[in-house]
Amino acid sequence: MKSAGITPVQIAGAGFGVAGYDWPSERAPTLDAIGTLGLDCPVEAVNDAIIGLLAGSSQGWGIAIIAGTGENCWGMDPQRRYGRMTGNSLFMDEYGGAQTIVFRAVQAVARQWGQRGPATELSNVFLQHTGASTLADLLEGLGTARYQLGADVAPMIFRVAEDGDSVAKDVIHWAALGLADMVNGVVRQLSFEDENFEVVLIGSVFKGGPLILDPMKIAICEVAPGAGFVHLKAPPVVGGVLLAMEQAKIDGSRLREKLIESSMKIFEKR
Repeated sequence: MKSAGITPVQIAGAGFGVAGYDWPSERAPTLDAIGTLGLDCPVEAVNDAIIGLLAGSSQGWGIAIIAGTGENCWGMDPQRRYGRMTGNSLFMDEYGGAQTIVFRAVQAVARQWGQRGPATELSNVFLQHTGASTLADLLEGLGTARYQLGADVAPMIFRVAEDGDSVAKDVIHWAALGLADMVNGVVRQLSFEDENFEVVLIGSVFKGGPLILDPMKIAICEVAPGAGFVHLKAPPVVGGVLLAMEQAKIDGSRLREKLIESSMKIFEKR
Protein backbone atom coordinates (compact mmCIF):
# COMPACT_ATOMS: atom_id res chain seq x y z
CA MET A 1 0.00 0.00 0.00
CA LYS A 2 2.87 2.33 0.78
CA SER A 3 4.52 1.83 -2.60
CA ALA A 4 1.18 2.25 -4.38
CA GLY A 5 0.32 5.36 -2.38
CA ILE A 6 -3.09 4.08 -1.27
CA THR A 7 -4.97 3.44 1.96
CA PRO A 8 -6.98 0.33 2.98
CA VAL A 9 -10.30 2.02 2.20
CA GLN A 10 -9.29 2.27 -1.47
CA ILE A 11 -8.89 -1.50 -1.84
CA ALA A 12 -11.90 -3.04 -3.59
CA GLY A 13 -10.91 -6.70 -3.30
CA ALA A 14 -8.09 -8.87 -1.98
CA GLY A 15 -6.85 -12.33 -2.95
CA PHE A 16 -4.37 -14.49 -1.05
CA GLY A 17 -2.60 -17.69 -2.07
CA VAL A 18 -1.61 -19.37 1.19
CA ALA A 19 0.98 -22.16 1.38
CA GLY A 20 -0.24 -24.94 3.65
CA TYR A 21 -3.92 -24.04 3.31
CA ASP A 22 -5.13 -27.44 2.13
CA TRP A 23 -8.33 -28.36 3.98
CA PRO A 24 -11.75 -26.73 4.57
CA SER A 25 -11.15 -26.86 8.33
CA GLU A 26 -8.25 -24.42 7.83
CA ARG A 27 -10.35 -21.77 6.11
CA ALA A 28 -11.65 -20.00 9.24
CA PRO A 29 -8.24 -19.60 10.94
CA THR A 30 -6.68 -18.57 7.62
CA LEU A 31 -9.27 -15.83 7.13
CA ASP A 32 -8.90 -14.83 10.78
CA ALA A 33 -5.18 -14.29 10.23
CA ILE A 34 -5.86 -12.24 7.10
CA GLY A 35 -8.42 -10.28 9.09
CA THR A 36 -5.66 -8.79 11.23
CA LEU A 37 -4.72 -6.65 8.20
CA GLY A 38 -7.87 -4.63 8.73
CA LEU A 39 -9.11 -4.79 5.15
CA ASP A 40 -12.67 -3.59 4.59
CA CYS A 41 -13.35 -5.34 1.28
CA PRO A 42 -14.28 -8.77 -0.09
CA VAL A 43 -11.44 -11.23 0.57
CA GLU A 44 -10.68 -14.69 -0.80
CA ALA A 45 -8.02 -17.16 0.29
CA VAL A 46 -6.92 -20.21 -1.73
CA ASN A 47 -4.04 -22.63 -1.73
CA ASP A 48 -0.98 -21.01 -3.27
CA ALA A 49 -1.11 -23.43 -6.21
CA ILE A 50 -4.30 -21.71 -7.36
CA ILE A 51 -2.72 -18.28 -7.74
CA GLY A 52 0.03 -19.96 -9.76
CA LEU A 53 -2.68 -21.48 -11.92
CA LEU A 54 -4.45 -18.14 -12.36
CA ALA A 55 -1.18 -16.42 -13.24
CA GLY A 56 -0.01 -19.13 -15.62
CA SER A 57 -3.11 -20.31 -17.45
CA SER A 58 -4.33 -18.31 -20.42
CA GLN A 59 -7.79 -19.82 -19.88
CA GLY A 60 -8.05 -18.90 -16.20
CA TRP A 61 -8.56 -22.56 -15.26
CA GLY A 62 -6.79 -25.91 -15.63
CA ILE A 63 -4.29 -27.70 -13.41
CA ALA A 64 -1.20 -26.44 -11.59
CA ILE A 65 1.53 -28.90 -10.64
CA ILE A 66 4.16 -27.63 -8.20
CA ALA A 67 7.59 -29.21 -7.95
CA GLY A 68 9.90 -26.99 -5.94
CA THR A 69 11.27 -28.01 -2.56
CA GLY A 70 8.01 -29.88 -2.10
CA GLU A 71 5.18 -30.83 -4.41
CA ASN A 72 1.47 -30.21 -4.70
CA CYS A 73 -1.24 -30.24 -7.34
CA TRP A 74 -4.51 -28.34 -7.58
CA GLY A 75 -6.93 -27.87 -10.44
CA MET A 76 -9.96 -25.77 -11.18
CA ASP A 77 -12.64 -26.03 -13.85
CA PRO A 78 -14.41 -23.06 -15.51
CA GLN A 79 -17.15 -23.22 -12.85
CA ARG A 80 -14.52 -22.84 -10.08
CA ARG A 81 -14.87 -26.42 -8.90
CA TYR A 82 -11.60 -27.59 -7.33
CA GLY A 83 -9.63 -30.81 -7.56
CA ARG A 84 -6.55 -31.32 -5.39
CA MET A 85 -4.00 -33.45 -3.65
CA THR A 86 -3.41 -33.46 0.12
CA GLY A 87 -0.14 -31.51 0.05
CA ASN A 88 1.35 -33.99 2.55
CA SER A 89 4.14 -35.39 0.38
CA LEU A 90 5.43 -38.94 0.95
CA PHE A 91 3.17 -39.45 3.95
CA MET A 92 0.26 -39.41 1.49
CA ASP A 93 2.19 -40.98 -1.43
CA GLU A 94 2.66 -37.65 -3.22
CA TYR A 95 6.14 -36.99 -4.55
CA GLY A 96 8.28 -35.43 -7.23
CA GLY A 97 9.60 -32.29 -5.53
CA ALA A 98 13.28 -31.75 -4.79
CA GLN A 99 13.14 -33.05 -1.23
CA THR A 100 11.51 -36.33 -2.24
CA ILE A 101 13.96 -36.72 -5.13
CA VAL A 102 16.81 -36.48 -2.61
CA PHE A 103 14.98 -38.91 -0.32
CA ARG A 104 14.72 -41.45 -3.14
CA ALA A 105 18.37 -40.97 -4.09
CA VAL A 106 19.48 -41.64 -0.51
CA GLN A 107 17.43 -44.83 -0.58
CA ALA A 108 19.35 -45.88 -3.71
CA VAL A 109 22.68 -45.24 -1.99
CA ALA A 110 21.52 -47.24 1.04
CA ARG A 111 20.55 -50.08 -1.27
CA GLN A 112 24.04 -50.04 -2.77
CA TRP A 113 25.67 -50.16 0.67
CA GLY A 114 23.40 -53.01 1.80
CA GLN A 115 24.04 -54.92 -1.44
CA ARG A 116 20.36 -54.75 -2.31
CA GLY A 117 20.85 -52.62 -5.38
CA PRO A 118 23.40 -51.57 -8.02
CA ALA A 119 26.30 -49.18 -7.52
CA THR A 120 25.65 -45.56 -8.37
CA GLU A 121 27.71 -42.42 -8.82
CA LEU A 122 25.26 -40.78 -6.42
CA SER A 123 27.23 -42.38 -3.60
CA ASN A 124 30.43 -40.58 -4.57
CA VAL A 125 28.59 -37.30 -5.07
CA PHE A 126 27.01 -37.49 -1.61
CA LEU A 127 30.32 -38.50 -0.01
CA GLN A 128 32.02 -35.49 -1.54
CA HIS A 129 29.17 -33.15 -0.65
CA THR A 130 28.98 -34.16 3.02
CA GLY A 131 32.65 -34.93 3.59
CA ALA A 132 31.77 -38.41 4.86
CA SER A 133 34.64 -40.90 4.80
CA THR A 134 32.72 -44.02 3.74
CA LEU A 135 29.22 -45.03 2.73
CA ALA A 136 28.70 -46.45 6.21
CA ASP A 137 29.77 -43.11 7.70
CA LEU A 138 27.44 -41.27 5.31
CA LEU A 139 24.40 -43.39 6.15
CA GLU A 140 25.11 -43.35 9.86
CA GLY A 141 25.55 -39.59 9.73
CA LEU A 142 22.28 -39.12 7.84
CA GLY A 143 20.49 -41.40 10.29
CA THR A 144 21.78 -39.47 13.30
CA ALA A 145 21.44 -36.01 11.68
CA ARG A 146 25.22 -35.52 11.73
CA TYR A 147 25.03 -35.01 7.97
CA GLN A 148 22.28 -33.25 6.05
CA LEU A 149 21.16 -33.66 2.45
CA GLY A 150 18.50 -31.08 1.70
CA ALA A 151 16.49 -30.13 -1.35
CA ASP A 152 19.42 -28.08 -2.66
CA VAL A 153 21.16 -31.38 -3.54
CA ALA A 154 18.55 -32.23 -6.20
CA PRO A 155 20.44 -30.48 -9.06
CA MET A 156 23.40 -32.79 -8.37
CA ILE A 157 21.13 -35.80 -8.88
CA PHE A 158 19.99 -34.39 -12.22
CA ARG A 159 23.63 -33.89 -13.28
CA VAL A 160 24.51 -37.48 -12.39
CA ALA A 161 21.48 -38.66 -14.38
CA GLU A 162 22.47 -36.51 -17.36
CA ASP A 163 25.90 -38.14 -17.24
CA GLY A 164 24.22 -41.49 -17.78
CA ASP A 165 24.05 -43.05 -14.31
CA SER A 166 21.16 -45.51 -14.57
CA VAL A 167 20.21 -45.31 -10.89
CA ALA A 168 20.02 -41.52 -10.94
CA LYS A 169 17.98 -41.70 -14.14
CA ASP A 170 15.57 -44.09 -12.41
CA VAL A 171 15.22 -41.62 -9.52
CA ILE A 172 14.26 -38.80 -11.88
CA HIS A 173 11.88 -41.07 -13.80
CA TRP A 174 10.25 -42.08 -10.50
CA ALA A 175 9.74 -38.39 -9.67
CA ALA A 176 8.29 -37.69 -13.11
CA LEU A 177 5.72 -40.45 -12.74
CA GLY A 178 4.86 -39.23 -9.25
CA LEU A 179 4.11 -35.74 -10.55
CA ALA A 180 2.08 -37.17 -13.43
CA ASP A 181 0.14 -39.34 -10.99
CA MET A 182 -0.92 -36.26 -9.02
CA VAL A 183 -2.00 -34.42 -12.17
CA ASN A 184 -3.94 -37.45 -13.37
CA GLY A 185 -5.72 -37.69 -10.04
CA VAL A 186 -6.92 -34.11 -10.42
CA VAL A 187 -7.84 -34.81 -14.06
CA ARG A 188 -10.17 -37.56 -12.86
CA GLN A 189 -11.61 -35.46 -10.04
CA LEU A 190 -12.55 -32.71 -12.51
CA SER A 191 -13.45 -35.03 -15.42
CA PHE A 192 -10.83 -33.43 -17.68
CA GLU A 193 -10.05 -36.64 -19.57
CA ASP A 194 -11.63 -35.33 -22.78
CA GLU A 195 -10.97 -31.61 -22.22
CA ASN A 196 -8.39 -29.34 -23.80
CA PHE A 197 -6.72 -27.61 -20.86
CA GLU A 198 -3.40 -26.26 -19.66
CA VAL A 199 -1.13 -27.84 -17.06
CA VAL A 200 0.87 -25.02 -15.45
CA LEU A 201 4.35 -26.16 -14.39
CA ILE A 202 5.55 -24.36 -11.26
CA GLY A 203 8.87 -24.81 -9.49
CA SER A 204 12.59 -25.23 -10.00
CA VAL A 205 12.47 -29.02 -10.51
CA PHE A 206 11.10 -28.44 -14.01
CA LYS A 207 14.40 -26.78 -14.90
CA GLY A 208 15.63 -30.38 -15.06
CA GLY A 209 14.38 -30.46 -18.63
CA PRO A 210 13.46 -33.49 -20.72
CA LEU A 211 14.66 -36.02 -18.13
CA ILE A 212 11.69 -35.20 -15.95
CA LEU A 213 9.37 -33.42 -18.38
CA ASP A 214 9.17 -36.04 -21.12
CA PRO A 215 8.03 -39.05 -19.04
CA MET A 216 5.71 -36.83 -17.00
CA LYS A 217 4.00 -35.43 -20.10
CA ILE A 218 3.67 -38.87 -21.69
CA ALA A 219 2.02 -40.29 -18.57
CA ILE A 220 -0.40 -37.35 -18.32
CA CYS A 221 -1.36 -37.47 -22.00
CA GLU A 222 -2.19 -41.17 -21.71
CA VAL A 223 -5.04 -40.11 -19.40
CA ALA A 224 -5.80 -36.65 -20.83
CA PRO A 225 -4.68 -36.34 -24.48
CA GLY A 226 -5.86 -32.72 -24.61
CA ALA A 227 -3.46 -31.53 -21.93
CA GLY A 228 -1.07 -28.74 -22.93
CA PHE A 229 1.89 -27.65 -20.85
CA VAL A 230 3.03 -24.15 -19.93
CA HIS A 231 5.79 -23.04 -17.58
CA LEU A 232 4.83 -20.36 -15.09
CA LYS A 233 6.80 -17.30 -16.14
CA ALA A 234 4.62 -14.65 -14.54
CA PRO A 235 5.20 -13.64 -10.92
CA PRO A 236 2.65 -15.60 -8.84
CA VAL A 237 1.42 -12.31 -7.35
CA VAL A 238 -0.38 -11.78 -10.67
CA GLY A 239 -2.66 -14.66 -9.68
CA GLY A 240 -3.33 -12.94 -6.37
CA VAL A 241 -4.31 -9.75 -8.18
CA LEU A 242 -6.61 -11.66 -10.56
CA LEU A 243 -8.22 -13.38 -7.59
CA ALA A 244 -8.68 -9.98 -5.92
CA MET A 245 -10.28 -8.61 -9.08
CA GLU A 246 -12.82 -11.43 -8.98
CA GLN A 247 -13.78 -10.37 -5.45
CA ALA A 248 -14.23 -6.80 -6.70
CA LYS A 249 -16.44 -8.06 -9.57
CA ILE A 250 -13.89 -7.01 -12.19
CA ASP A 251 -13.10 -9.16 -15.23
CA GLY A 252 -9.33 -9.51 -15.01
CA SER A 253 -8.90 -11.86 -17.97
CA ARG A 254 -8.47 -9.02 -20.48
CA LEU A 255 -5.86 -7.38 -18.22
CA ARG A 256 -3.84 -10.52 -17.46
CA GLU A 257 -1.08 -9.89 -20.01
CA LYS A 258 -0.75 -6.27 -18.93
CA LEU A 259 -0.51 -7.36 -15.28
CA ILE A 260 2.22 -9.85 -16.14
CA GLU A 261 4.18 -7.26 -18.12
CA SER A 262 3.94 -4.52 -15.50
CA SER A 263 4.73 -6.78 -12.55
CA MET A 264 7.77 -8.27 -14.28
CA LYS A 265 9.09 -4.75 -14.87
CA ILE A 266 8.72 -4.04 -11.16
CA PHE A 267 10.64 -7.18 -10.21
CA GLU A 268 13.36 -6.47 -12.78
CA LYS A 269 13.99 -3.07 -11.16
CA ARG A 270 14.52 -4.80 -7.83
